[in-house]
Amino acid sequence: MESKLKIEACFSPFLYPVYRDHESIVVIIDILRATSAICTAFHYGAEKIIPVAKVEEALEWKNKGFLAGAERDAIKVEGFDFGNSPYDYMGDHVKGKTIALTTTNGTQAIDAAKHAYKVVVGAFTNISALCDWLVKEERPILLLCSGWKNRFNLEDSLFAGAVTEELCKRSSNFKLGDGCLALRYLYQLAETDPSKFLVHASHKERLAKLNLKKDIRYCLTPDQTTVIPILQDGALVPMVV
Repeated sequence: MESKLKIEACFSPFLYPVYRDHESIVVIIDILRATSAICTAFHYGAEKIIPVAKVEEALEWKNKGFLAGAERDAIKVEGFDFGNSPYDYMGDHVKGKTIALTTTNGTQAIDAAKHAYKVVVGAFTNISALCDWLVKEERPILLLCSGWKNRFNLEDSLFAGAVTEELCKRSSNFKLGDGCLALRYLYQLAETDPSKFLVHASHKERLAKLNLKKDIRYCLTPDQTTVIPILQDGALVPMVV
Protein backbone atom coordinates (compact mmCIF):
# COMPACT_ATOMS: atom_id res chain seq x y z
CA MET A 1 0.00 0.00 0.00
CA GLU A 2 1.40 3.40 -1.03
CA SER A 3 2.21 5.65 1.92
CA LYS A 4 0.44 8.99 1.99
CA LEU A 5 2.17 12.37 1.85
CA LYS A 6 1.91 14.45 5.00
CA ILE A 7 0.62 18.01 5.10
CA GLU A 8 1.52 19.94 8.23
CA ALA A 9 0.68 23.49 9.32
CA CYS A 10 3.05 25.64 11.37
CA PHE A 11 1.42 28.67 12.99
CA SER A 12 4.46 30.98 13.16
CA PRO A 13 8.15 31.18 12.18
CA PHE A 14 8.99 30.78 15.89
CA LEU A 15 7.64 27.23 15.75
CA TYR A 16 9.33 26.35 12.47
CA PRO A 17 12.23 24.40 14.10
CA VAL A 18 9.64 21.99 15.56
CA TYR A 19 8.30 21.13 12.08
CA ARG A 20 11.48 21.47 10.00
CA ASP A 21 12.56 18.50 7.90
CA HIS A 22 14.54 17.96 4.71
CA GLU A 23 11.72 16.50 2.62
CA SER A 24 8.86 18.98 2.64
CA ILE A 25 8.02 21.80 0.29
CA VAL A 26 7.49 24.84 2.51
CA VAL A 27 4.70 27.22 1.50
CA ILE A 28 5.23 30.71 2.95
CA ILE A 29 1.95 32.41 3.88
CA ASP A 30 1.48 36.08 4.76
CA ILE A 31 -1.90 36.95 3.29
CA LEU A 32 -2.13 40.52 4.62
CA ARG A 33 0.08 41.42 2.81
CA ALA A 34 3.60 40.24 1.95
CA THR A 35 2.94 37.06 -0.01
CA SER A 36 0.07 38.73 -1.86
CA ALA A 37 2.38 41.64 -2.77
CA ILE A 38 5.17 39.29 -3.89
CA CYS A 39 2.83 37.39 -6.21
CA THR A 40 1.58 40.70 -7.60
CA ALA A 41 5.09 41.98 -8.30
CA PHE A 42 5.90 38.89 -10.33
CA HIS A 43 2.55 39.05 -12.13
CA TYR A 44 3.58 42.53 -13.29
CA GLY A 45 6.93 41.31 -14.54
CA ALA A 46 9.43 41.68 -11.68
CA GLU A 47 12.47 39.52 -12.37
CA LYS A 48 13.65 38.79 -8.85
CA ILE A 49 12.79 39.62 -5.24
CA ILE A 50 15.49 39.42 -2.59
CA PRO A 51 13.82 38.84 0.79
CA VAL A 52 15.78 40.16 3.76
CA ALA A 53 15.01 40.08 7.46
CA LYS A 54 16.17 43.57 8.45
CA VAL A 55 15.49 47.10 7.23
CA GLU A 56 19.24 47.74 7.26
CA GLU A 57 19.78 44.92 4.78
CA ALA A 58 17.13 46.32 2.43
CA LEU A 59 18.78 49.74 2.70
CA GLU A 60 22.11 48.23 1.66
CA TRP A 61 20.48 46.92 -1.53
CA LYS A 62 18.85 50.29 -2.15
CA ASN A 63 22.20 52.03 -1.75
CA LYS A 64 23.60 49.72 -4.42
CA GLY A 65 21.00 51.06 -6.85
CA PHE A 66 18.30 48.40 -6.55
CA LEU A 67 14.63 49.06 -5.93
CA ALA A 68 13.73 48.26 -2.33
CA GLY A 69 10.60 47.81 -0.25
CA ALA A 70 10.34 47.96 3.53
CA GLU A 71 7.36 47.71 5.87
CA ARG A 72 7.06 47.64 9.64
CA ASP A 73 3.81 47.47 11.60
CA ALA A 74 1.84 47.72 8.31
CA ILE A 75 3.44 51.08 7.43
CA LYS A 76 5.94 51.76 4.62
CA VAL A 77 9.36 52.64 6.00
CA GLU A 78 10.36 56.17 5.01
CA GLY A 79 12.86 56.45 2.18
CA PHE A 80 11.99 53.18 0.43
CA ASP A 81 10.43 52.68 -3.01
CA PHE A 82 7.68 50.34 -1.83
CA GLY A 83 5.79 49.29 1.24
CA ASN A 84 3.84 46.08 1.61
CA SER A 85 0.77 46.91 -0.47
CA PRO A 86 0.13 44.83 -3.60
CA TYR A 87 -0.86 48.09 -5.30
CA ASP A 88 2.71 49.35 -4.89
CA TYR A 89 3.84 46.64 -7.29
CA MET A 90 1.27 47.05 -10.05
CA GLY A 91 2.66 48.62 -13.22
CA ASP A 92 5.57 48.75 -15.61
CA HIS A 93 7.89 50.23 -12.95
CA VAL A 94 8.60 46.71 -11.61
CA LYS A 95 8.97 44.97 -14.98
CA GLY A 96 12.35 43.30 -15.33
CA LYS A 97 13.52 44.68 -11.97
CA THR A 98 15.24 43.11 -8.98
CA ILE A 99 13.63 44.28 -5.73
CA ALA A 100 14.91 43.87 -2.18
CA LEU A 101 12.10 43.45 0.35
CA THR A 102 11.75 43.31 4.11
CA THR A 103 8.44 43.04 5.97
CA THR A 104 7.32 42.64 9.55
CA ASN A 105 6.37 38.98 9.18
CA GLY A 106 6.57 37.45 5.71
CA THR A 107 10.26 37.86 5.02
CA GLN A 108 11.01 36.58 8.52
CA ALA A 109 9.21 33.34 7.64
CA ILE A 110 11.17 33.07 4.38
CA ASP A 111 14.39 33.58 6.31
CA ALA A 112 13.44 30.87 8.81
CA ALA A 113 12.74 28.31 6.06
CA LYS A 114 15.45 29.27 3.58
CA HIS A 115 17.30 25.95 3.87
CA ALA A 116 14.22 23.78 3.23
CA TYR A 117 13.96 21.36 0.30
CA LYS A 118 11.91 23.93 -1.65
CA VAL A 119 10.34 27.22 -0.56
CA VAL A 120 7.42 28.73 -2.47
CA VAL A 121 5.11 31.66 -1.83
CA GLY A 122 1.35 31.22 -1.50
CA ALA A 123 -1.59 33.62 -1.43
CA PHE A 124 -5.26 33.56 -2.31
CA THR A 125 -4.16 35.37 -5.47
CA ASN A 126 -2.35 32.25 -6.77
CA ILE A 127 -4.10 29.48 -4.82
CA SER A 128 -5.29 27.31 -7.72
CA ALA A 129 -1.98 27.37 -9.57
CA LEU A 130 -0.16 26.68 -6.30
CA CYS A 131 -2.33 23.69 -5.38
CA ASP A 132 -2.15 22.20 -8.88
CA TRP A 133 1.64 22.41 -8.73
CA LEU A 134 1.88 20.98 -5.21
CA VAL A 135 -0.13 17.92 -6.22
CA LYS A 136 2.15 17.29 -9.21
CA GLU A 137 5.28 17.55 -7.05
CA GLU A 138 4.23 14.55 -4.92
CA ARG A 139 6.14 15.73 -1.86
CA PRO A 140 5.20 16.30 1.79
CA ILE A 141 4.10 19.89 2.42
CA LEU A 142 4.58 22.30 5.30
CA LEU A 143 2.29 25.34 5.34
CA LEU A 144 4.24 28.02 7.21
CA CYS A 145 2.07 30.87 8.48
CA SER A 146 3.97 34.10 9.06
CA GLY A 147 1.57 35.17 11.78
CA TRP A 148 2.04 38.50 13.51
CA LYS A 149 5.39 38.96 15.25
CA ASN A 150 5.64 35.19 15.83
CA ARG A 151 2.07 34.92 17.12
CA PHE A 152 -0.89 33.11 15.59
CA ASN A 153 -3.05 35.09 13.21
CA LEU A 154 -6.36 34.21 11.66
CA GLU A 155 -5.93 35.13 7.99
CA ASP A 156 -2.76 33.08 7.42
CA SER A 157 -4.32 30.12 9.20
CA LEU A 158 -7.46 30.48 7.11
CA PHE A 159 -5.39 30.33 3.93
CA ALA A 160 -3.55 27.25 5.18
CA GLY A 161 -6.97 25.67 5.67
CA ALA A 162 -8.00 26.70 2.16
CA VAL A 163 -4.87 25.09 0.68
CA THR A 164 -5.52 21.92 2.68
CA GLU A 165 -9.10 21.80 1.42
CA GLU A 166 -8.05 22.32 -2.21
CA LEU A 167 -5.30 19.71 -2.04
CA CYS A 168 -7.69 17.15 -0.60
CA LYS A 169 -10.13 17.88 -3.43
CA ARG A 170 -7.38 17.22 -5.96
CA SER A 171 -5.81 14.11 -4.44
CA SER A 172 -6.54 11.39 -1.91
CA ASN A 173 -2.83 10.88 -1.35
CA PHE A 174 -2.41 13.28 1.57
CA LYS A 175 -2.33 12.60 5.29
CA LEU A 176 -3.25 15.63 7.37
CA GLY A 177 -1.49 16.59 10.57
CA ASP A 178 -3.76 17.82 13.35
CA GLY A 179 -2.95 21.46 12.57
CA CYS A 180 -4.03 21.10 8.95
CA LEU A 181 -7.10 19.13 9.97
CA ALA A 182 -8.17 21.92 12.34
CA LEU A 183 -7.50 24.62 9.74
CA ARG A 184 -9.44 22.74 7.09
CA TYR A 185 -12.44 22.77 9.42
CA LEU A 186 -11.83 26.48 10.05
CA TYR A 187 -11.82 27.22 6.33
CA GLN A 188 -15.01 25.24 5.80
CA LEU A 189 -16.70 27.59 8.28
CA ALA A 190 -15.38 30.66 6.44
CA GLU A 191 -15.50 29.51 2.82
CA THR A 192 -18.66 31.31 1.76
CA ASP A 193 -17.43 34.71 2.97
CA PRO A 194 -13.79 34.84 4.15
CA SER A 195 -13.86 38.62 4.50
CA LYS A 196 -16.81 38.50 6.88
CA PHE A 197 -15.19 35.66 8.81
CA LEU A 198 -12.09 37.81 9.33
CA VAL A 199 -14.01 40.95 10.29
CA HIS A 200 -12.60 41.03 13.83
CA ALA A 201 -9.17 39.58 13.01
CA SER A 202 -6.49 41.77 14.58
CA HIS A 203 -4.46 42.46 11.44
CA LYS A 204 -7.54 43.13 9.34
CA GLU A 205 -8.62 45.70 11.92
CA ARG A 206 -5.08 47.14 11.94
CA LEU A 207 -5.11 47.61 8.16
CA ALA A 208 -8.66 48.98 8.16
CA LYS A 209 -7.60 51.68 10.64
CA LEU A 210 -4.83 52.62 8.19
CA ASN A 211 -7.45 52.96 5.42
CA LEU A 212 -6.18 49.86 3.63
CA LYS A 213 -9.52 48.13 3.07
CA LYS A 214 -8.80 48.01 -0.67
CA ASP A 215 -5.68 45.97 0.06
CA ILE A 216 -7.70 43.55 2.19
CA ARG A 217 -10.24 42.97 -0.58
CA TYR A 218 -7.48 42.35 -3.12
CA CYS A 219 -5.59 39.96 -0.86
CA LEU A 220 -8.70 37.85 -0.24
CA THR A 221 -9.61 37.59 -3.96
CA PRO A 222 -8.53 34.21 -5.37
CA ASP A 223 -6.83 33.32 -8.63
CA GLN A 224 -5.56 36.65 -9.92
CA THR A 225 -2.33 35.11 -11.19
CA THR A 226 -0.77 31.76 -12.10
CA VAL A 227 2.70 32.82 -10.95
CA ILE A 228 4.28 30.78 -8.15
CA PRO A 229 7.32 32.49 -6.59
CA ILE A 230 10.07 30.05 -5.61
CA LEU A 231 13.23 30.65 -3.59
CA GLN A 232 16.42 29.97 -5.54
CA ASP A 233 19.91 30.93 -4.37
CA GLY A 234 18.55 33.35 -1.79
CA ALA A 235 16.13 35.16 -4.12
CA LEU A 236 12.53 34.63 -5.15
CA VAL A 237 11.95 34.11 -8.87
CA PRO A 238 8.71 33.43 -10.75
CA MET A 239 7.63 29.97 -11.75
CA VAL A 240 4.79 30.21 -14.28
CA VAL A 241 2.43 27.25 -14.59
